[in-house]
Amino acid sequence: MSLASVTAQQNNALAIASTAGSVGTSGSSGNTALASLSSNFNDFLKMLMTQLQNQDPTNPMDTNQFTSELVQFSGVEQQINTNTSLTQLIQLTQAGEVMQASAMSGKQVTVTSDHVPLQNGKGTIQFTTRTAQPVDILIYDSTGNKLSDNMMMSTAGINTWTWNGTNSRGAAVPDGSYKVAVVAAGVDGTTSAVSTNVIGTATGVQSQSSGSLALELGALSVPFSQVVSVGN
Repeated sequence: MSLASVTAQQNNALAIASTAGSVGTSGSSGNTALASLSSNFNDFLKMLMTQLQNQDPTNPMDTNQFTSELVQFSGVEQQINTNTSLTQLIQLTQAGEVMQASAMSGKQVTVTSDHVPLQNGKGTIQFTTRTAQPVDILIYDSTGNKLSDNMMMSTAGINTWTWNGTNSRGAAVPDGSYKVAVVAAGVDGTTSAVSTNVIGTATGVQSQSSGSLALELGALSVPFSQVVSVGN
């Protein structure tokens, strides 16, 4: 085995090990990365011994290179271990958050959302207008069909309106999550959209693919960042 060939294989082994370190972001991948690193490190040591045995006595190799590579192997190993430990810590933290958040189950919660949860045939909406003015409250189903169109006169400040779960024909619709839009009419005839909060009963907590938690109000699921208040 030539000196150049051995050196090339060493560099390749170190590159593979570095890649293994970068993918150690979960328990299973971390174990795989450690196994790959161990295999590459053993190959590296074997090639190092081969090169030492076959070096030119009149031109000995530079040991600084091998020392540097050994340090890099150690650094990659520590990175994999750190990533694995962080993943386990995140999983434990998320489990604790789920348990704490589950204590909200059964309580009345106000959240910011443009969907109202219809629970037991009732859905409650809150909105704020600066002055008393006409508003139009529209309810849509998941396909965009308008189910209900309700006109009312708002008061200055927070307004609360409860939907009885029926469509424009008076027929009851099933419990679920429905799109809501509140449109206010100005004295000059212009209209503007009004942001809404909705009130519902917390029914559960769900862990999302992003790692964050979502609060469930029946069929409506919202991030905890949208929670405005929690009642009894």
